[in-house]
Amino acid sequence: MDKFCPEKEMTKIRREFGEHGGVSPSISRSSTFTVMDPKVMQEIFEGARGPHNGGCFLYSRHFNPTVDTLARELAAMEGTESAVCTASGMAAISSALLQICHSGDHIVSSDTVYGGTHALLDELFPEMGIETTFVPPDDPQAFEDAIRPETKVIYTETVGNPTLKVSDIPALSTIAKRHGAILVVDNTFSPMMVTPSVLGADIVIHSLTKYINGASDVIAGVVCCSKDFVYQLMDLHRGRVMLLGPTMDARTAFDIQQRLPHLAVRMKEHSHRAMAMSKHLQDLGVEINYPGLPSHPQHDLITSMLNEGYGYGGIFTIECETTEKADQLMNILQNKERFGLIAVSLGYFDTLMSCSASSTSSEIAQEKQKRMGLSPGLIRLSLGITGTLPDRIEQIERAVREVGLI
Repeated sequence: MDKFCPEKEMTKIRREFGEHGGVSPSISRSSTFTVMDPKVMQEIFEGARGPHNGGCFLYSRHFNPTVDTLARELAAMEGTESAVCTASGMAAISSALLQICHSGDHIVSSDTVYGGTHALLDELFPEMGIETTFVPPDDPQAFEDAIRPETKVIYTETVGNPTLKVSDIPALSTIAKRHGAILVVDNTFSPMMVTPSVLGADIVIHSLTKYINGASDVIAGVVCCSKDFVYQLMDLHRGRVMLLGPTMDARTAFDIQQRLPHLAVRMKEHSHRAMAMSKHLQDLGVEINYPGLPSHPQHDLITSMLNEGYGYGGIFTIECETTEKADQLMNILQNKERFGLIAVSLGYFDTLMSCSASSTSSEIAQEKQKRMGLSPGLIRLSLGITGTLPDRIEQIERAVREVGLI
Protein backbone atom coordinates (compact mmCIF):
# COMPACT_ATOMS: atom_id res chain seq x y z
CA MET A 1 0.00 0.00 0.00
CA ASP A 2 1.28 3.48 -0.89
CA LYS A 3 2.27 5.71 1.99
CA PHE A 4 -0.34 8.30 2.97
CA CYS A 5 0.48 11.81 1.74
CA PRO A 6 -1.30 14.58 3.71
CA GLU A 7 -0.40 17.25 1.16
CA LYS A 8 -1.91 15.23 -1.69
CA GLU A 9 -5.12 14.57 0.26
CA MET A 10 -5.53 18.24 1.16
CA THR A 11 -5.29 19.29 -2.50
CA LYS A 12 -8.34 17.12 -3.25
CA ILE A 13 -10.53 19.44 -1.17
CA ARG A 14 -12.35 22.02 -3.27
CA ARG A 15 -10.74 25.41 -2.85
CA GLU A 16 -13.05 27.92 -1.18
CA PHE A 17 -13.07 31.33 -2.88
CA GLY A 18 -14.08 34.61 -1.34
CA GLU A 19 -17.64 35.87 -1.69
CA HIS A 20 -16.65 38.08 -4.63
CA GLY A 21 -14.11 35.73 -6.17
CA GLY A 22 -11.19 36.56 -3.88
CA VAL A 23 -8.36 34.02 -3.67
CA SER A 24 -8.91 33.85 0.09
CA PRO A 25 -12.19 32.46 1.44
CA SER A 26 -14.66 34.85 3.01
CA ILE A 27 -15.19 34.90 6.76
CA SER A 28 -18.76 34.20 7.81
CA ARG A 29 -18.93 35.76 11.27
CA SER A 30 -22.69 35.67 11.62
CA SER A 31 -23.94 34.01 14.78
CA THR A 32 -27.29 33.09 13.21
CA PHE A 33 -28.48 32.37 9.68
CA THR A 34 -31.64 33.06 7.66
CA VAL A 35 -34.03 30.44 6.32
CA MET A 36 -36.23 31.37 3.34
CA ASP A 37 -39.13 29.17 4.42
CA PRO A 38 -40.29 28.90 8.07
CA LYS A 39 -40.84 25.16 7.64
CA VAL A 40 -37.13 24.67 6.97
CA MET A 41 -36.26 25.92 10.46
CA GLN A 42 -38.58 23.35 12.00
CA GLU A 43 -36.99 20.59 9.88
CA ILE A 44 -33.50 21.69 11.00
CA PHE A 45 -34.49 21.48 14.66
CA GLU A 46 -36.04 18.08 14.04
CA GLY A 47 -32.73 16.91 12.56
CA ALA A 48 -34.21 16.31 9.12
CA ARG A 49 -32.09 19.02 7.49
CA GLY A 50 -28.72 20.63 7.96
CA PRO A 51 -25.94 22.29 5.96
CA HIS A 52 -24.76 18.87 4.76
CA ASN A 53 -28.14 17.30 3.97
CA GLY A 54 -30.24 19.68 1.94
CA GLY A 55 -30.73 22.37 4.53
CA CYS A 56 -28.74 25.42 5.51
CA PHE A 57 -26.74 26.85 8.39
CA LEU A 58 -28.71 27.69 11.51
CA TYR A 59 -26.51 28.95 14.38
CA SER A 60 -22.73 29.14 14.66
CA ARG A 61 -22.50 27.14 17.86
CA HIS A 62 -23.75 24.25 15.74
CA PHE A 63 -22.17 24.74 12.30
CA ASN A 64 -20.48 27.73 10.65
CA PRO A 65 -19.36 27.95 7.01
CA THR A 66 -15.83 29.20 7.74
CA VAL A 67 -15.23 26.73 10.55
CA ASP A 68 -16.61 23.91 8.40
CA THR A 69 -14.15 24.75 5.62
CA LEU A 70 -11.24 24.40 8.04
CA ALA A 71 -12.69 21.15 9.40
CA ARG A 72 -12.87 19.63 5.90
CA GLU A 73 -9.23 20.45 5.23
CA LEU A 74 -8.07 19.04 8.57
CA ALA A 75 -10.08 15.87 8.01
CA ALA A 76 -8.37 15.46 4.65
CA MET A 77 -4.96 16.00 6.25
CA GLU A 78 -5.69 13.35 8.90
CA GLY A 79 -7.38 10.89 6.55
CA THR A 80 -10.75 10.90 8.33
CA GLU A 81 -14.29 11.30 7.02
CA SER A 82 -14.99 14.49 8.90
CA ALA A 83 -13.90 16.76 11.75
CA VAL A 84 -15.19 19.19 14.37
CA CYS A 85 -13.19 22.29 15.27
CA THR A 86 -13.22 23.51 18.87
CA ALA A 87 -12.06 26.50 20.87
CA SER A 88 -9.03 24.68 22.34
CA GLY A 89 -7.17 21.40 22.33
CA MET A 90 -8.52 20.57 25.79
CA ALA A 91 -12.04 21.22 24.51
CA ALA A 92 -11.43 18.70 21.74
CA ILE A 93 -10.10 16.09 24.18
CA SER A 94 -12.77 16.53 26.85
CA SER A 95 -15.70 16.74 24.41
CA ALA A 96 -14.64 13.62 22.51
CA LEU A 97 -14.06 11.54 25.63
CA LEU A 98 -17.26 12.70 27.31
CA GLN A 99 -19.22 11.82 24.17
CA ILE A 100 -17.94 8.25 24.40
CA CYS A 101 -17.75 7.70 28.17
CA HIS A 102 -20.42 7.88 30.84
CA SER A 103 -20.55 7.17 34.57
CA GLY A 104 -19.22 3.67 35.24
CA ASP A 105 -17.01 3.58 32.14
CA HIS A 106 -13.25 3.12 32.06
CA ILE A 107 -10.33 4.53 30.03
CA VAL A 108 -6.85 3.06 29.55
CA SER A 109 -4.44 5.92 28.93
CA SER A 110 -0.78 6.46 28.34
CA ASP A 111 0.84 7.80 31.50
CA THR A 112 2.95 10.16 29.36
CA VAL A 113 0.42 12.77 28.31
CA TYR A 114 0.09 16.53 28.57
CA GLY A 115 -0.41 17.65 32.17
CA GLY A 116 -3.87 19.10 31.51
CA THR A 117 -4.99 15.83 29.93
CA HIS A 118 -3.63 13.90 32.91
CA ALA A 119 -5.52 16.14 35.33
CA LEU A 120 -8.72 15.71 33.30
CA LEU A 121 -8.45 11.92 33.39
CA ASP A 122 -7.02 11.50 36.87
CA GLU A 123 -8.87 14.17 38.86
CA LEU A 124 -11.94 15.55 37.07
CA PHE A 125 -13.34 12.46 35.35
CA PRO A 126 -13.51 10.40 38.57
CA GLU A 127 -15.96 13.01 39.88
CA MET A 128 -18.18 11.98 36.94
CA GLY A 129 -17.76 8.27 37.65
CA ILE A 130 -15.23 7.70 34.84
CA GLU A 131 -12.05 5.90 35.88
CA THR A 132 -8.69 5.84 34.11
CA THR A 133 -5.80 3.39 34.35
CA PHE A 134 -2.45 4.84 33.29
CA VAL A 135 0.16 2.65 31.60
CA PRO A 136 3.49 3.22 29.80
CA PRO A 137 2.85 4.33 26.20
CA ASP A 138 5.66 2.16 24.85
CA ASP A 139 4.19 -1.09 26.25
CA PRO A 140 1.16 -2.33 24.25
CA GLN A 141 0.81 -5.34 26.54
CA ALA A 142 0.29 -3.00 29.49
CA PHE A 143 -2.69 -1.48 27.67
CA GLU A 144 -4.13 -4.93 27.02
CA ASP A 145 -3.64 -6.04 30.62
CA ALA A 146 -5.41 -2.91 31.93
CA ILE A 147 -8.57 -3.37 29.89
CA ARG A 148 -11.77 -4.18 31.78
CA PRO A 149 -15.27 -5.09 30.55
CA GLU A 150 -16.28 -1.46 31.07
CA THR A 151 -13.31 -0.03 29.10
CA LYS A 152 -14.58 2.27 26.35
CA VAL A 153 -11.42 4.13 25.26
CA ILE A 154 -7.72 3.59 24.74
CA TYR A 155 -6.09 7.02 24.81
CA THR A 156 -2.56 7.97 23.87
CA GLU A 157 -0.33 10.56 22.21
CA THR A 158 1.60 9.64 19.07
CA VAL A 159 4.72 11.16 20.62
CA GLY A 160 4.34 11.56 24.37
CA ASN A 161 4.55 14.94 26.06
CA PRO A 162 7.23 15.58 27.26
CA THR A 163 9.26 12.36 27.39
CA LEU A 164 8.89 11.73 23.61
CA LYS A 165 7.98 8.07 24.12
CA VAL A 166 6.32 6.73 20.98
CA SER A 167 3.07 4.75 20.95
CA ASP A 168 2.67 1.71 18.73
CA ILE A 169 -0.56 2.84 17.09
CA PRO A 170 -1.12 -0.26 14.92
CA ALA A 171 -0.70 -2.52 17.97
CA LEU A 172 -3.04 -0.38 20.08
CA SER A 173 -5.58 -0.39 17.26
CA THR A 174 -5.56 -4.18 17.21
CA ILE A 175 -6.04 -4.29 20.97
CA ALA A 176 -8.87 -1.74 20.88
CA LYS A 177 -10.73 -3.60 18.16
CA ARG A 178 -10.32 -6.92 19.98
CA HIS A 179 -11.99 -5.46 23.07
CA GLY A 180 -14.56 -3.21 21.40
CA ALA A 181 -12.86 -0.02 22.59
CA ILE A 182 -12.25 3.21 20.67
CA LEU A 183 -8.66 4.30 20.05
CA VAL A 184 -8.22 8.06 20.51
CA VAL A 185 -4.85 9.53 19.55
CA ASP A 186 -3.55 13.04 20.24
CA ASN A 187 -1.34 13.86 17.25
CA THR A 188 -0.38 17.41 18.26
CA PHE A 189 3.39 16.75 18.21
CA SER A 190 3.39 15.12 14.77
CA PRO A 191 1.06 16.66 12.16
CA MET A 192 1.87 15.61 8.58
CA MET A 193 4.58 13.27 9.93
CA VAL A 194 2.24 10.55 11.22
CA THR A 195 -1.36 9.83 10.23
CA PRO A 196 -2.90 7.83 13.11
CA SER A 197 -6.15 7.08 11.26
CA VAL A 198 -4.22 5.23 8.54
CA LEU A 199 -2.53 3.22 11.30
CA GLY A 200 -5.84 2.26 12.90
CA ALA A 201 -6.87 5.12 15.20
CA ASP A 202 -10.61 5.83 15.38
CA ILE A 203 -10.36 9.47 16.50
CA VAL A 204 -7.46 11.89 16.07
CA ILE A 205 -7.16 15.05 18.14
CA HIS A 206 -4.97 18.13 17.75
CA SER A 207 -4.31 21.25 19.69
CA LEU A 208 -4.33 23.54 16.65
CA THR A 209 -2.63 26.13 18.83
CA LYS A 210 0.69 24.41 18.17
CA TYR A 211 2.26 23.37 14.85
CA ILE A 212 -0.85 23.53 12.68
CA ASN A 213 -1.39 27.23 13.37
CA GLY A 214 2.30 27.88 13.90
CA ALA A 215 2.17 31.49 15.09
CA SER A 216 1.25 31.15 18.79
CA ASP A 217 -1.53 33.69 18.40
CA VAL A 218 -4.72 31.59 18.66
CA ILE A 219 -6.10 28.84 20.89
CA ALA A 220 -7.94 26.08 19.02
CA GLY A 221 -8.49 22.35 18.68
CA VAL A 222 -9.98 19.73 16.39
CA VAL A 223 -11.52 16.26 16.58
CA CYS A 224 -10.94 14.31 13.35
CA CYS A 225 -13.30 11.37 13.13
CA SER A 226 -16.17 9.69 11.29
CA LYS A 227 -19.22 11.60 10.08
CA ASP A 228 -21.32 9.67 12.56
CA PHE A 229 -19.20 10.86 15.48
CA VAL A 230 -19.41 14.45 14.23
CA TYR A 231 -23.20 14.17 14.27
CA GLN A 232 -23.02 12.78 17.80
CA LEU A 233 -20.86 15.69 18.96
CA MET A 234 -23.19 18.23 17.32
CA ASP A 235 -26.50 16.60 18.25
CA LEU A 236 -29.02 19.17 19.51
CA HIS A 237 -29.99 17.04 22.51
CA ARG A 238 -26.85 15.15 23.61
CA GLY A 239 -23.91 16.50 21.61
CA ARG A 240 -21.03 17.48 23.88
CA VAL A 241 -19.69 20.13 21.50
CA MET A 242 -23.18 21.46 20.84
CA LEU A 243 -24.27 21.60 24.48
CA LEU A 244 -21.02 22.38 26.29
CA GLY A 245 -20.37 25.11 23.75
CA PRO A 246 -16.59 25.02 23.02
CA THR A 247 -17.24 26.84 19.74
CA MET A 248 -14.40 27.92 17.46
CA ASP A 249 -14.65 31.54 16.32
CA ALA A 250 -14.87 32.05 12.56
CA ARG A 251 -11.95 34.50 12.55
CA THR A 252 -9.75 31.90 14.29
CA ALA A 253 -10.76 29.31 11.70
CA PHE A 254 -9.85 31.69 8.89
CA ASP A 255 -6.43 32.46 10.39
CA ILE A 256 -5.57 28.79 10.79
CA GLN A 257 -6.80 27.92 7.31
CA GLN A 258 -4.50 30.55 5.80
CA ARG A 259 -1.50 28.87 7.48
CA LEU A 260 -2.33 25.29 6.48
CA PRO A 261 -0.79 25.50 2.99
CA HIS A 262 2.71 26.00 4.42
CA LEU A 263 2.41 23.53 7.30
CA ALA A 264 4.30 20.86 5.33
CA VAL A 265 7.16 23.25 4.57
CA ARG A 266 7.35 24.29 8.22
CA MET A 267 7.29 20.72 9.53
CA LYS A 268 10.10 19.70 7.19
CA GLU A 269 12.27 22.60 8.37
CA HIS A 270 11.48 22.03 12.05
CA SER A 271 12.46 18.38 11.58
CA HIS A 272 15.62 19.17 9.61
CA ARG A 273 16.89 21.56 12.29
CA ALA A 274 15.97 19.33 15.21
CA MET A 275 17.79 16.39 13.64
CA ALA A 276 20.93 18.40 12.94
CA MET A 277 21.02 20.05 16.35
CA SER A 278 20.20 16.97 18.42
CA LYS A 279 22.83 14.93 16.57
CA HIS A 280 25.44 17.65 17.14
CA LEU A 281 24.65 17.87 20.84
CA GLN A 282 24.66 14.09 21.22
CA ASP A 283 28.08 13.94 19.54
CA LEU A 284 29.29 16.47 22.11
CA GLY A 285 28.12 14.19 24.93
CA VAL A 286 24.91 16.02 25.95
CA GLU A 287 22.10 13.71 27.10
CA ILE A 288 19.64 14.22 24.26
CA ASN A 289 16.33 12.53 23.49
CA TYR A 290 14.99 12.84 19.94
CA PRO A 291 12.92 10.27 18.02
CA GLY A 292 15.03 10.80 14.90
CA LEU A 293 18.22 9.54 16.55
CA PRO A 294 18.95 5.80 16.46
CA SER A 295 19.59 6.05 20.21
CA HIS A 296 15.88 6.74 20.83
CA PRO A 297 14.29 3.54 22.21
CA GLN A 298 11.41 3.65 19.70
CA HIS A 299 13.35 5.02 16.73
CA ASP A 300 12.54 2.01 14.52
CA LEU A 301 8.88 2.10 15.55
CA ILE A 302 8.31 5.76 14.69
CA THR A 303 10.29 5.32 11.47
CA SER A 304 7.85 2.59 10.43
CA MET A 305 4.88 4.90 11.08
CA LEU A 306 6.18 8.04 9.35
CA ASN A 307 4.78 9.57 6.20
CA GLU A 308 7.62 10.05 3.77
CA GLY A 309 9.46 13.35 3.67
CA TYR A 310 8.40 15.17 6.85
CA GLY A 311 11.11 14.00 9.24
CA TYR A 312 10.85 13.23 12.94
CA GLY A 313 9.47 16.51 14.25
CA GLY A 314 10.86 19.62 15.84
CA ILE A 315 10.94 18.65 19.52
CA PHE A 316 13.83 17.22 21.52
CA THR A 317 14.75 17.19 25.18
CA ILE A 318 17.93 17.93 27.11
CA GLU A 319 18.48 16.19 30.44
CA CYS A 320 19.97 18.58 33.00
CA GLU A 321 19.23 16.35 36.05
CA THR A 322 18.24 19.25 38.34
CA THR A 323 15.78 22.12 38.11
CA GLU A 324 18.55 24.57 39.00
CA LYS A 325 20.76 23.53 36.09
CA ALA A 326 17.79 23.48 33.71
CA ASP A 327 16.87 27.02 34.76
CA GLN A 328 20.48 28.12 34.32
CA LEU A 329 20.63 26.72 30.79
CA MET A 330 17.32 28.28 29.74
CA ASN A 331 18.37 31.62 31.23
CA ILE A 332 21.55 31.62 29.14
CA LEU A 333 19.78 30.51 26.00
CA GLN A 334 17.14 33.24 26.25
CA ASN A 335 18.85 36.18 27.91
CA LYS A 336 22.45 35.80 26.78
CA GLU A 337 22.44 33.88 23.52
CA ARG A 338 19.01 35.03 22.24
CA PHE A 339 18.54 31.44 21.12
CA GLY A 340 14.88 31.08 22.07
CA LEU A 341 12.14 31.96 24.51
CA ILE A 342 11.31 30.52 27.92
CA ALA A 343 7.63 29.75 27.40
CA VAL A 344 5.19 26.88 27.41
CA SER A 345 3.55 25.58 24.24
CA LEU A 346 5.27 24.47 21.04
CA GLY A 347 5.17 24.68 17.27
CA TYR A 348 6.04 28.40 17.13
CA PHE A 349 8.40 29.73 14.46
CA ASP A 350 10.81 30.73 17.25
CA THR A 351 12.22 28.20 19.71
CA LEU A 352 10.16 27.71 22.88
CA MET A 353 11.65 25.94 25.89
CA SER A 354 10.40 24.93 29.30
CA CYS A 355 11.26 22.71 32.23
CA SER A 356 8.34 20.33 31.92
CA ALA A 357 8.23 18.92 35.46
CA SER A 358 7.56 22.35 36.93
CA SER A 359 5.41 23.71 34.10
CA THR A 360 3.34 21.78 31.54
CA SER A 361 3.47 18.56 33.57
CA SER A 362 3.16 20.17 37.00
CA GLU A 363 -0.39 18.80 37.38
CA ILE A 364 1.16 15.34 37.60
CA ALA A 365 2.34 14.34 41.10
CA GLN A 366 6.11 13.99 41.51
CA GLU A 367 5.98 10.24 42.17
CA LYS A 368 3.99 9.78 38.96
CA GLN A 369 6.44 11.99 37.07
CA LYS A 370 9.23 9.74 38.25
CA ARG A 371 7.37 6.60 37.10
CA MET A 372 6.79 8.06 33.66
CA GLY A 373 10.48 8.92 33.32
CA LEU A 374 10.22 12.68 33.78
CA SER A 375 13.08 14.16 35.81
CA PRO A 376 12.97 17.63 37.41
CA GLY A 377 15.77 18.80 35.10
CA LEU A 378 14.31 17.81 31.73
CA ILE A 379 14.08 20.70 29.27
CA ARG A 380 11.68 20.36 26.35
CA LEU A 381 12.74 22.39 23.32
CA SER A 382 10.35 23.08 20.46
CA LEU A 383 12.93 24.15 17.93
CA GLY A 384 12.09 27.15 15.79
CA ILE A 385 12.95 27.93 12.20
CA THR A 386 14.34 31.47 12.60
CA GLY A 387 17.99 32.40 12.29
CA THR A 388 20.58 30.30 10.49
CA LEU A 389 21.12 26.73 11.60
CA PRO A 390 24.93 27.10 12.00
CA ASP A 391 24.43 30.15 14.24
CA ARG A 392 21.82 28.38 16.35
CA ILE A 393 24.08 25.35 16.79
CA GLU A 394 26.94 27.62 17.94
CA GLN A 395 24.64 29.35 20.42
CA ILE A 396 23.37 26.18 22.05
CA GLU A 397 26.85 24.63 22.14
CA ARG A 398 28.20 27.67 24.01
CA ALA A 399 25.28 27.45 26.45
CA VAL A 400 25.63 23.75 27.27
CA ARG A 401 29.36 24.21 27.75
CA GLU A 402 28.79 27.14 30.10
CA VAL A 403 26.49 25.13 32.38
CA GLY A 404 28.81 22.11 32.36
CA LEU A 405 26.69 19.60 30.45
CA ILE A 406 29.78 18.65 28.42
